[in-house]
Amino acid sequence: MIEFSRFILKNGLRVIVHEDRSTPLVAMNILYDAGSKDEDPELTGLAHLVEHLMYGGSANIPDYDTPLQLAGGDNNAFTNNDITDYYLTIPSENSETAFWLESDRMLDPDFTGKKTEIQKNVVIEEFRQRYLNQPYGDAMLLLRSLAYKTHPYRWPAIGMDISHIERITNDNVRQFFNNCYAPQKAILALTGKIDAGRAYKLANQWFGPIPRRPASVRNLAAEHEQESARDLTVKRNIPSDAIYKAWHIGPRTGDDFYTLDLLTDLLSGGESGRLYNRLVRDLNLFSEINAYITSDFDPGLAVISGKIMKGVKAETAEKELLRIIEELKDGTVSDTEIEKVRNRNETSTVLSNTNIMHKAMNLCIYELLGDAGMINMEVANYRNVTKQMVSECARKYFTQVNCSTLYYLSDKPTD
Repeated sequence: MIEFSRFILKNGLRVIVHEDRSTPLVAMNILYDAGSKDEDPELTGLAHLVEHLMYGGSANIPDYDTPLQLAGGDNNAFTNNDITDYYLTIPSENSETAFWLESDRMLDPDFTGKKTEIQKNVVIEEFRQRYLNQPYGDAMLLLRSLAYKTHPYRWPAIGMDISHIERITNDNVRQFFNNCYAPQKAILALTGKIDAGRAYKLANQWFGPIPRRPASVRNLAAEHEQESARDLTVKRNIPSDAIYKAWHIGPRTGDDFYTLDLLTDLLSGGESGRLYNRLVRDLNLFSEINAYITSDFDPGLAVISGKIMKGVKAETAEKELLRIIEELKDGTVSDTEIEKVRNRNETSTVLSNTNIMHKAMNLCIYELLGDAGMINMEVANYRNVTKQMVSECARKYFTQVNCSTLYYLSDKPTD
């Protein structure tokens, strides 16, 4: 049981504190309820660019990293479709340094035209390296836009296209920050060697004076129910063909989330997973294959992707893949299989919550989803999944009309 204290500052900032005296460190996680789904569809990549610029210092602290490193701390951040998250660890005796640094950039980061142009070039190069200049790099760009037609999940956090990043101005950056980085849109979690009293005092001292800002109201276009199968075939300079299949599922807080998570674990649980056993080891149709759910806050996707062995036709590989899905629908899941994936997930959850940084991050995420106390329900929620529930979910979601398929084929001649 992870016990925690929770309070809200007058400016709306939510603060969660979990004391853990087993470590000399404090972990601080600040989650902003702002991700790429909050962007203009004509100007995507802005949330991720702002994350980069938040490390550019402020009027009061020109350099963020140096004071943190001198205090023995380290940090990182990420942006996804739903949130932007900043996290750090620091020795307990220097924890006030973390409050000083993070509150200052929440108040007024130093955005300038020159810094914006520099970071735009960094992000553009990241886009090229990650999505355009490596084999299979643009597959998820293509699959997202195939599966989603209205919801902003149709583009990744880095953006839809390099031209969007190129068009971003410093005014766009400042406007996004003002709309999305208001204290009432943020959650601060602290775990480790810090008690609630000290955390409350420091949070009020450093974050309390930051004024509330008028924040944007999220009004996203809901994705319409998919009524027919979609497919797209592309040819690329790749060593072997690949196939990507995506089915629409519910949101992170949906009734079927835990069942679908275990379902994909059952399919893709390493060498013991059904997909690997049948399609890689027994039939030698794929060289690798994976299944997962995107865990998005809004309705997301269940994805199966695999690289096909040379000489195997994509239709043949896909047919056997779908045969395994049909077996799940027919109720062939055994008690042993479901218990194995339950146990594996429980072990992963328990181990994750021994890490103070993971605990701080999870507390923030669950608070944003509705209640930080949900962190203590994870194991039970997975334990409650039955093999009957797995089969019901397979029948409900893994239908032909609900599926989008990307055939990612090599343009090299077959030997």
